[in-house]
Amino acid sequence: MKRKVVIGFLGTQLDSGLGAGRWEKWRPTVSLAQHDDLLVDKMELLIDARSLKLAQAVAADIAQLSPGTEVRLHEMNLANPWDFGEVYGALYDWLKAYPFDADQEDYWAHITTGTHVAQICLFLMVEARIIPGVLLQTSPPRRQGSELPGGYELIDLDLSRYDAINTRLQTARQDALSFLKSGIATRNSRFNALIEEIEQVAVRSKAPILLTGPTGAGKSMLARRMYELKKSRHQVSGAFVDVNCATLHGDGAASALFGHKKGAFTGAAGGRAGLLKTAHQGVLFLDEIGELGGDEQAMLLKAVEEKRFFPLGSDAEVQSDFQLIAGTNQDLRAQVAAGRFREDLFARINLWSYALPGLAQRREDIEPNVDHQLALASQELGRQVRFTKEARADYLGFAQSPDAPWRGNFRDLSASTTRLATLADNGRIGVAQVAAEKARLRWLWDKTQSGPAAGDVPLNELMGAAADTLDAFDRLQLQAVLTVCRQQASLSEAGRALFNVSRGQRSVVNDADRLRKYLLKFGLCWEQIRA
Repeated sequence: MKRKVVIGFLGTQLDSGLGAGRWEKWRPTVSLAQHDDLLVDKMELLIDARSLKLAQAVAADIAQLSPGTEVRLHEMNLANPWDFGEVYGALYDWLKAYPFDADQEDYWAHITTGTHVAQICLFLMVEARIIPGVLLQTSPPRRQGSELPGGYELIDLDLSRYDAINTRLQTARQDALSFLKSGIATRNSRFNALIEEIEQVAVRSKAPILLTGPTGAGKSMLARRMYELKKSRHQVSGAFVDVNCATLHGDGAASALFGHKKGAFTGAAGGRAGLLKTAHQGVLFLDEIGELGGDEQAMLLKAVEEKRFFPLGSDAEVQSDFQLIAGTNQDLRAQVAAGRFREDLFARINLWSYALPGLAQRREDIEPNVDHQLALASQELGRQVRFTKEARADYLGFAQSPDAPWRGNFRDLSASTTRLATLADNGRIGVAQVAAEKARLRWLWDKTQSGPAAGDVPLNELMGAAADTLDAFDRLQLQAVLTVCRQQASLSEAGRALFNVSRGQRSVVNDADRLRKYLLKFGLCWEQIRA
């Protein structure tokens, strides 16, 4: 049977008394020797030198009541026993030097005596397992004048031992998982396991998190949900700042992220705080982080590691304590190998990395997501919309089949259900509407029907009379560029396709910016071309 060891502070008020009347008084430390059913083998009593006489009297009384109890007095002379830092530090140092032997001894931390600060510190030491034991709470007799010694109770801080509490904790965690999934009862085991780990990381860690996956897989939505979960638990107090790095270019990129000083560059008429500063005490989500230029990557690395950075044109550092969540649809490992992404930044943001599967890899989740999206569309339209039985079976049969690649992932699904809900007669989506929607989706995903190439469209339709002023060389080159643009989903992808050779020879790569400037020479913009 293990020996019982009690660790506690001498109670200068509760344990006081040197005269004969002390035996008529309930004294918490002495009471531990007055229980017939309890033998404390050793008592480690923490005292102040100024209370040595009282401590010696208490030790003598315990020896009289329980000769088998060894009482050891330890001086812990505190200048201010109500100073949390001083008490915690002194107690921590003493415990770290204590020869615990959990195989042979049970340890009880007595939290009835001492200042409230001392009691809190003992609690924290048990919770952190610095004291490998349980809490001990003693209490006086229920009625004044009744026989001593009163009562005692052991409190084990291992919550897994308490079924009711553990059930409530599990319920709270399930609620958090459901929140991260927007309340959607997802069925894909890989995705559910992914969300379970993300939930643990989100509420336990402030380290950077990297979300990868195809466009439309839900990276931005998940990042925002993670922030809202942390905020509900009072782990963040700042804002959620959502930035698409593909929209940041040139000096404007550094200015938008890190801010600038007045006059830092042409047009900087006033100072700017920057998005990193805006995210102080909150979460910064950098979507498409692979689009950042080399200079911005270096500045971001410093900001993540040191929580401070220099705004453009400023000699004074700015501090911002934020958590970074990064998103990308690129393979950053390949970007690092090609020299387009800093290896040290990738290592820093890759501590927690999660690849979100596309909708086509989660076909069993299409049905609950259709219901979710339809509910959102109904709320937006202000009327309840439902499928007929036949139409629902027809739509889901197509949506879950290999014929539906869902290249745009949840964006495609959201757009599809919005169209169906909008065109539903009397709030009912019928077979005819589903047939028309299936045709739209097939056209969207069929690359052979992606629309006419730019060369088939006269430049006059895009440029007006200005097209007639072009040399044949410029006309042919521009039409070739527009053909590539029509085949790509974004300005960045078109830029990479057009500059796939020369980009490897440049120290700062910004293909989207190069293409934008080329088009601007002819008075054209990306939105105009795609339209």
